[in-house]
Amino acid sequence: MRDPYEVLGVKKNADAAAIKSAFRKLAKKLHPDANKNDPKAAQRFAEINSAYEILGEEDKRKAFDRGEIDAEGKPKFSGFEGFGPRGGFGRGGPDVNFEHFSFGPEGVRRSSGQGGFSNFDDLLSGMFGGFANAPRGRGRGRRGFAPQDMEPAGRDVTAEVTISLAEAAKGGIRRVHLPTGKEVDVKIPAGLGTGKQIRLKGQGLPGPGGIGDALITVTVAPHPYFVRDGDNLRVDVPITLYEAVLGGKVRVPTLDGAVELNVPAGTSSGRTFRIGGKGMPAEGKAGDLYATVRIALPERGDGELEELMRKWRHHSPYDPRKI
Repeated sequence: MRDPYEVLGVKKNADAAAIKSAFRKLAKKLHPDANKNDPKAAQRFAEINSAYEILGEEDKRKAFDRGEIDAEGKPKFSGFEGFGPRGGFGRGGPDVNFEHFSFGPEGVRRSSGQGGFSNFDDLLSGMFGGFANAPRGRGRGRRGFAPQDMEPAGRDVTAEVTISLAEAAKGGIRRVHLPTGKEVDVKIPAGLGTGKQIRLKGQGLPGPGGIGDALITVTVAPHPYFVRDGDNLRVDVPITLYEAVLGGKVRVPTLDGAVELNVPAGTSSGRTFRIGGKGMPAEGKAGDLYATVRIALPERGDGELEELMRKWRHHSPYDPRKI
């Protein structure tokens, strides 16, 4: 992935507000819903979301600037850890003293000693998958092992996919590139959240004992309007001063298209309205959409409005901060 600063088109000394503003502009421009005829729109949208996941979080941004993580948010290799200066496990820890053991008719037997493992059975369990103490049976030799015990199963592989909030709500199909070199179509179930995994059976690496699986970790990209709150969604809706004073109907975006919200006269900025069933899908009942109205004044100054406010302040003063 490219440098996240380059992806969002901001300088490295940009503040949080500038980064958020750049992300919102690009998200509106490149959102797949607004570019349905562009097959690469989803890829570009995922790229800006991945960039914002790093630069939009202070800790991740600092880690990236220090070179501790790469452009995908993954830790950079910094050498092997866990080995002390004397060869033991752990930094500065003592050497591991293995127990004495012998083979006999009863299998592996411990005789004495101390060390990092509680007993030699634990060591064998770590090496051979816990078959050291398995009972002897058909096909097993004197030591209690069968040939298939030594055959590891296939290895699982991991991959990541970033989806939009709309895809998380409705589900869909995404093409994912696996570490094996394969590209597979992954079915995204409706209602997934960030951190959930999808297991693809038999899409991992082969081994003598079979083929492993592919584990796809899902990340839901930030949305330019909606914020997820469990099964609910939250959105800020700008309204005019006269709509707040006089009331009226305003259009509110949802994942299924806009709906009309009746704003009562005398509505203060910050009041929240619940729109039932317009949140994320859930078992039995979908979540709700919570729309919070925010009074937005004209971008340019208005002389008449300013004069009206002066008269209002003189004839009808009030203090909303009074306790």
